[in-house]
Amino acid sequence: VTGSWNTFKGVNCTDITVTKCDFTGGGRLKGFPGLYSVFLRVRARQGERTSGWVTSARFQRYCNVTVGPPKNISVTPGQGSLIIHFSPPFDVIREATFGYRVHYWEKAGTKQVRGPFKENSIVLDNLTPFRVYCLQMEAQLIVRDRNICRPGPSLSNVSCHETTASDSTSLQVILIPVWIFLFVVVLTGACLFLFLKYESRVKYWFQAPPNIPEQIKEYLKDPDEPIFEALDMDSSPKDDAWDSVSIISSPEKEQDDVLQTL
Repeated sequence: VTGSWNTFKGVNCTDITVTKCDFTGGGRLKGFPGLYSVFLRVRARQGERTSGWVTSARFQRYCNVTVGPPKNISVTPGQGSLIIHFSPPFDVIREATFGYRVHYWEKAGTKQVRGPFKENSIVLDNLTPFRVYCLQMEAQLIVRDRNICRPGPSLSNVSCHETTASDSTSLQVILIPVWIFLFVVVLTGACLFLFLKYESRVKYWFQAPPNIPEQIKEYLKDPDEPIFEALDMDSSPKDDAWDSVSIISSPEKEQDDVLQTL
């Protein structure tokens, strides 16, 4: 700021016909150190006519830079956790560093935030096994020992991942069917023992109820008819009829035969 204007000889930004120029590759301010305040000026020329210089607003790399999300994000599901690996949005020199935050939420749940982290590897633990979690990453540029403006971060795209089971959960998944099987076996044995012990009573409880005779059913349909007459009418005379009767012997005849013999 206090120095004189410098011409960037390492790049061709003089007498160009386009309205933009990348001049960060040469000159005494090569790469524009992050804490430098840089002013640029530009003018136009047409033939023999030249405009006056126009000076740009102050540019400070760490204040005006656009910080994107972390790059190369990879997520590995763990036992009730998600392991996240990533790389910084761009390289920084020693006076600056990045702080990272993770925005995550269970699918159709409330968003939560963890951070800031300084490492390029983050473990989201204490998550529910077999649940789908979605997450976004953000990176924030932090200048060490300087209270200057910090550019706003931007979030990465949303990615969703399902957690795996922890050791205790896996053991429970194995033991639950075993417990159910043992319970069914014990319950079946208890029912069989009670049936054998109280077999007669069980048969009494489950035996079919006695049938009502047909005559009684007819009487119940027509209560005005005397029940005894109904029984007589229903009695079939054919049941007491015989085609012929033969007397084979009688006690009186046997007694006469005995006397004659004497």
